[in-house]
Amino acid sequence: MAVDASGGSVGYEPVIGLEVHCELATATKLFCSCPNSFGDEPNTNVCPVCLALPGSLPVLNERAVDLAIRVGLALHSDVRQCTFHRKNYFYPDMPKDYQISQYDEPLNAGGWLDLPSGTRVGVTRAHLEEDTGKTVHMGGTGRIHDATFSLVDYNRAGVPLLEIVSEPDIRSPQEAREYVAELRAILVAAGASKARMEEGSMRVDVNISVRPAGSASLATRCEIKNLNSLRSLVRALEYEIARQAEVYRSGGSVVQETRHFDEDTGRTASLRSKEEAHDYRYFEEPDLLRLVPGQERVDAIAAGLPAMPAQRRSEIAALFSSAGAGTGGGAGAGGAREDQIAGLVENGLDGLLLAAVNGGVSPEKALARTANEAASRIDEALALDPESYGRLLVMEEAGKLTATQVKAVLSEMLDEGRGDPAAIAKRLGFETMGAGSINASVEEVVASNAAEWDRYCSGEDKLAQFFIGQVMKATRGKADGKAVVAELQRLRSTR
Repeated sequence: MAVDASGGSVGYEPVIGLEVHCELATATKLFCSCPNSFGDEPNTNVCPVCLALPGSLPVLNERAVDLAIRVGLALHSDVRQCTFHRKNYFYPDMPKDYQISQYDEPLNAGGWLDLPSGTRVGVTRAHLEEDTGKTVHMGGTGRIHDATFSLVDYNRAGVPLLEIVSEPDIRSPQEAREYVAELRAILVAAGASKARMEEGSMRVDVNISVRPAGSASLATRCEIKNLNSLRSLVRALEYEIARQAEVYRSGGSVVQETRHFDEDTGRTASLRSKEEAHDYRYFEEPDLLRLVPGQERVDAIAAGLPAMPAQRRSEIAALFSSAGAGTGGGAGAGGAREDQIAGLVENGLDGLLLAAVNGGVSPEKALARTANEAASRIDEALALDPESYGRLLVMEEAGKLTATQVKAVLSEMLDEGRGDPAAIAKRLGFETMGAGSINASVEEVVASNAAEWDRYCSGEDKLAQFFIGQVMKATRGKADGKAVVAELQRLRSTR
């Protein structure tokens, strides 16, 4: 099955819509006071409400509603009066055999999300519902078909979920990846969710169909459930697009169904026939009142929203424009810089960069250090004090610390989660070398490596790195690399 560079099978165009489920960052579950906590011992965060014991009644979590409204506003949705419904179906990880969700009157209706590439993807709705428990299949591959038995952990049952449904505006696997990455960044920026796909707090269901290129009609779609990484999302879409196109080429018809993506084989397989809304027998939840968000409350939430990722990327890019930075790097360099900025914003590390720039560090230096050293340990970097981080880079900019020393001090700060960079540098014995000491070290290294010096003077400029390394070794990393290069060039010019 041939797949072209755009992710569509040759001669066919994919039509993709995504349903993203994210767990909201509340302290307790949606309808009870049990902890909303990942990784605890199975079946320890449960009570009569989330276990659906007779006589128990749900009480709506106010914080979950506020977080859902935050996301709706960030997605330009219309926050409305809404109702809760019972979505009836049988699964062993749903104690009630129904899920409290929203049906025809969601909390957030409509909206859109603009991708960094410029594409606008419509949002159909973003509604509240409770999560299911987790079934663990024991034995074999861990899939139900060859398991010897299954266990159920109800800790997750009742955790507040926001289901965000896109319009079918996505036209390639790469665009789908971009949408999910941008949505994740918005969820984190809004403080609504940790959105950690590796922990299951953000999961993606895909609706995918293909049609002849240029056609405006919609074909039969299939759903792929519970994709938990961006890589899996792209792989599943690429395979499914090619599979459906091949079905049409061979004269067959695509069957509407739910499919599972196998990480090991890179293929999708039929899971069950696709349910329709009427199959769930929705009816209004009798134990919950109609939810009416007051306009004053919505306005207060809107006023408290921080800047969203698109605005933050734009502000950082403007730093380079105002400084005239990167003008000689070519289109490739600009693209790499945009990717670095996008990565920092997505992971919430752009505050570190801004603190450094506000302290007087050049945008290029701040971006390089933050995108490389700080971003290599994201969780620890998020705990850093931006002001302290900025002071560290100011010390490098002023020549008080070398690049090697800065990395060592930053490593200590990341280990401790805090720290004064000047105090750490002093404790590590990092002292600024004067020009005279650096020049003397360079002369000693040149004298000890006569053959390499002759080649350097003959035009082998790449040997400068050799001499820098030797000087750094002799000075225990205290020399400034730029000062070493300057002295090498001076000595060569006077030879």
